[in-house]
Amino acid sequence: MLLSVENLYAGYGNVEAIHGITFHVNKGEIVTLIGANGAGKSTTLKAIMRLQPPEAPRLIKGDIKLNGNSIVDVKPHMVVNRLRMALVPEGRHIFGNLSVMENLVIATWNRRKDPHVHRDMGRIFELFPRLAERRTQRADTLSGGEQQMLAVGRALMTNCEILLLDEPSMGLAPLLMHEMFRTLSELNKQGLTIVVVEQNAHLALKTAHRGYVLDTGQVVAEGPSEKLATDPEVRKAYLGG
Repeated sequence: MLLSVENLYAGYGNVEAIHGITFHVNKGEIVTLIGANGAGKSTTLKAIMRLQPPEAPRLIKGDIKLNGNSIVDVKPHMVVNRLRMALVPEGRHIFGNLSVMENLVIATWNRRKDPHVHRDMGRIFELFPRLAERRTQRADTLSGGEQQMLAVGRALMTNCEILLLDEPSMGLAPLLMHEMFRTLSELNKQGLTIVVVEQNAHLALKTAHRGYVLDTGQVVAEGPSEKLATDPEVRKAYLGG
């Protein structure tokens, strides 16, 4: 077991958003968290990344473990630098006034002495040829799909072993949506462990190995993606019957 969330409670201010959720991710898996808006999916990812209030949730109780070791006291920058987890946030949060290349280089600050940075930059441009074509272009002039590619590329440039994505298909045209998930599948085949929060449950379950269904801050169903995709209750609530 690579990553485990155990009986986790977290919230914002005095409002508790997730109520004792438990799930795990094995090395080399794609695991998806699906559910309606307000189910606690984004809160869960932010809690795992140990982001700080007010923008991020306050951990009330529970534990988050990586390779069996608790990380609840680890500082956010160390989650990226030492634990090698990276988050692609909802809304992308790229640096719009910087170029594509500058956005990618920023993510390598902790790797500035790493001789493999140039190789990894080339890998990003192989994954996303459009970024290679627009490497000198300001990020805020990119299309929504290109900005999402940049957000994923920036996360990968941290040299992460676990990639967390929050709504990667949001705002994308269907063609780009499927292209993004094909890229995630390819990255997973190359050894990357992925946790993806996604409202497009059809696409998420088609791509992931396993899934967890969240409802009002609790896990209400879990299992292999094929099982969840055929579960009558899951289908009725999240897959349109």
